[in-house]
Amino acid sequence: MALTRDLAWALLALAGPALAEPALLGELQAQAPAADPKVLALALEARECAADSAPSASRLAVIDYSRPSTEPRLWVFDLERRKLLYAEHVAHGRGSGENLPTTFSNRNGSHQSSLGLFVTAETYHGGNGYSLRMDGLEPGVNDAARERLIVMHGAPYVDPLTAALQGRLGRSFGCPAVRPEVAREMIDTLKQGQLVFAYYPDEDWLGSSRFIGCRQGALARARAGASQG
Repeated sequence: MALTRDLAWALLALAGPALAEPALLGELQAQAPAADPKVLALALEARECAADSAPSASRLAVIDYSRPSTEPRLWVFDLERRKLLYAEHVAHGRGSGENLPTTFSNRNGSHQSSLGLFVTAETYHGGNGYSLRMDGLEPGVNDAARERLIVMHGAPYVDPLTAALQGRLGRSFGCPAVRPEVAREMIDTLKQGQLVFAYYPDEDWLGSSRFIGCRQGALARARAGASQG
C-alpha cells in the first residue's frame, strides 16, 4: 500500500539524521584522528537517540574505555561548531582493572566505571574540588551514577608522565577523573545538560541500549505499520 503524505514525512524525518551523520562524523574524525571512528559514530547515534532526554546538548564527551589509561581516550566536541575542544587522559575505576579496564558496573561500592550515555548536571565543590554531577540515562547500566557519586573531577593521579613510568594511570572510585590543569575549564564546558558517552565493546550493553540503533528501529516500525495499513 502507498504511504500517506504524513507517514512519508515521518519516515524522512526519521531517516534524516542517519543521512546527515556521515558528514558530521567525517568532520569530527578529521578533528580527532586518534579516536576510533566506530566509537565516534556510536556516540553521535546515542546523541541523536537522546534528543528528548538532552534537548539542549551541543557538546559531547566521548570516553573510549577499550583503550589503555596510558593513552588519551577522552575527546570533547562542540557539535555546533564541529570542533574538538579537548583530547585528554581520563581515569577509570580501580575496580574496573589495571591499565586496561575490563569490568564495569552500576553497583554502589564496586569502585568500577559505568558505561553508556550520561547527561551532565550541576557543579559543586567537594572532596575532589570542583566537580560535575552526571545522571546516567540507561537503567541498570549507569542510572545509579548520582547515588554512587560518579562525577567528573580533577585528580593529581591523572598524570600521563607518571602513567608512562608505572604502566597505568592512577585510578578513581569509578569517576572519570581528568588532569587538574584542565578540570575546571572542561567541567564548565560540559555542565548543565551536555552529554558524556562512555564506550567499551560490551555485547550485553551494546545489544540492549536504547540509545544505540534507535533510528533504525523506529524506521523499521514505521515501515511495518505502513505495510499493514
